[in-house]
Amino acid sequence: MYERFVDQSTRARKRVLFVLFLLLILLAPACETSTSGPGIAPNGFSAAYGRWEPSSHDTCTKQGHDSYAVEGPDGKLYPTWHPPVDPATGCTFGHEHGRDPSGSDLFGKVGKIPFGYANEQLDIYDPFTARHEDHVGHKVEWENDVRMKFGGDASSAVFEVRCDVLTKMHQGSHSKDAFTNNLHEIVYHIDCSDGTAFGVTMLTAIGTPGEFVRRCDGDVHVHAGPPSPPNSPEGGGKRRIPDRSCVEEFMLVREGERSNDRQALFESWQISAQVRTVNGHRLASFNPYFNVFLPSRFYDATKPNNTGRPIDICYETIGGRRARGGACAESTGEGFLQNLNFDDPRSAFNGVRRSFDINSNRVSNAEGPEVWYSDPLGRNAQTQPFPGSIRQYIARKNNDRGPLNPSGPTVGSERNYGGPGVHAPN
Repeated sequence: MYERFVDQSTRARKRVLFVLFLLLILLAPACETSTSGPGIAPNGFSAAYGRWEPSSHDTCTKQGHDSYAVEGPDGKLYPTWHPPVDPATGCTFGHEHGRDPSGSDLFGKVGKIPFGYANEQLDIYDPFTARHEDHVGHKVEWENDVRMKFGGDASSAVFEVRCDVLTKMHQGSHSKDAFTNNLHEIVYHIDCSDGTAFGVTMLTAIGTPGEFVRRCDGDVHVHAGPPSPPNSPEGGGKRRIPDRSCVEEFMLVREGERSNDRQALFESWQISAQVRTVNGHRLASFNPYFNVFLPSRFYDATKPNNTGRPIDICYETIGGRRARGGACAESTGEGFLQNLNFDDPRSAFNGVRRSFDINSNRVSNAEGPEVWYSDPLGRNAQTQPFPGSIRQYIARKNNDRGPLNPSGPTVGSERNYGGPGVHAPN
C-alpha cells in the first residue's frame, strides 16, 4: 500500500511539473515582449547612448527613452529614432527625430539607424579630433519614388529616373554648436532605377570651422570663435545661419507691416560630401541642403554663448518697430502670454519644420567592389577594414554622363514634426 502511494504521489508531482513546464514555454514570448529596456550590446554602450535627460516639460523617463536603441556595426548600443510621444505609455519626450524611417522602401536594407556611429569611430581613428553631438539634433528624412533627372532643367534633361532616398542628418538648431563647429554626422542612402545607389555614413565638414555664413546677407562670413575640435578640417558647402541683424531687419517691423519670419529665421546647411579612396579617387559625392524653419536660436555676439532666442524678440520694441503677427503672435497669443522661456512648449520657435533638397548624386565605381571602408570623414577608402573605419556601400556604377538632379527636388517642406510636448531644445 505504501509503495503504491509513493508511486502515485511521484506521478502526480511529475504531472504538476510537466504542466508548469508547458506554462513556462507558452508564457516565455509574452515575458520577453514585456521586458523594458534594450539590454546590453556585446561591446557595451556608445558615447551617444544615454545622453538625453528629461526636463521639467517632459513626462517620459530616461529609462523609457533609452529603450529606443539599436546595436551598431561595432557591437555597441546606440540611440535610434523614436516618436515624440511614446505609444506604449503616452508620455512625451519633448523632442523629435523627424520622419519614422520604417516607412522608407530602403528600411529593409538599412534597418534602424544608430545615431552617433561615425562620431564613435572618429574616437578610434583620431582621438585628438573627438566630436560628440547632442541627442536631439539627429533628424531623419526620406521619400520613396522621387523623380530625378539627368542633366539640365526639366526641358533639357536627358532622361528621368526614380529614386528612394533615406537620410539622417545631425542638425542641431537650438545651441551655439553650429556657429563654430562644422563637423556633423550624416547618414545618406539612395537607390535609383538606373542603378545609381550608395549608402554612406560619415562626419561631413560643412564650410569653414569657427565661422558661418550670415543667412540674410548673401555670403558674409561671421567669425564666431574657435572650433571644437580645434583641428576640424575645412569642408565644402556652407552653414547659412541667421544673426541678430537678420532678426532685427525682418522680424521688427512698423505698424501695418507683418514680420517676415521666413527671412529672419531660416537656416540652410549646404553640404558637399564625398567618399574618396586612398589615392584620392572620388567614389561617390552628394550635396544635399538641409533647411530649418523657425529654429530656437540665432547668433548674437552680445548674449551668453553668442546665442539669441527668437522668443525674446517677440517682447522687444526698437524705434517703434516690433514683431507683428506670425510666429510671435502664435507663441504669445498676440502678447497675452508674457516672458515665455525659449524651451516653453507654447513657443513656435522649435525647429519642427524642415526641408531637404536632394540635389546632385554622383557615382564613379564601375570597376570597383561594392563595399569600401573609409575613415570617419569619408577619406582613405580601401577594400579592407581598419581601426575606426566605416563600411560604405557604393554600387558598381558610373553616372558620369551628368549629375543626377543637379538642383532639387525638395522633400519634407509640407511636414510638421511637432507634437504634444515638443519644445526647444529640439
